[in-house]
Amino acid sequence: MMKIQVRYFASLREALGAQETVELPAGSTLGALRDVLLERGGRHAEVLAPQRPVRCALNQVMVAETTVIEDGAEVAFFPPVTGG
Repeated sequence: MMKIQVRYFASLREALGAQETVELPAGSTLGALRDVLLERGGRHAEVLAPQRPVRCALNQVMVAETTVIEDGAEVAFFPPVTGG
């Protein structure tokens, strides 16, 4: 098992808080992390639902949900940013 730090930004932060630590099996992807968080139900399932657009960063670099996470990593989830 590996421990990662998950951080939330903007509306996700308002719904879920600033951060939490999550344990995952070694070799897990960002998509697998999102699935684990969805399984918690409640607010996690609501704001991280598959039909909702959510961006991911791994160690402060934008990545796809197919990216493998390493132990001790920092993952950030945030809504898409729009300009205006």
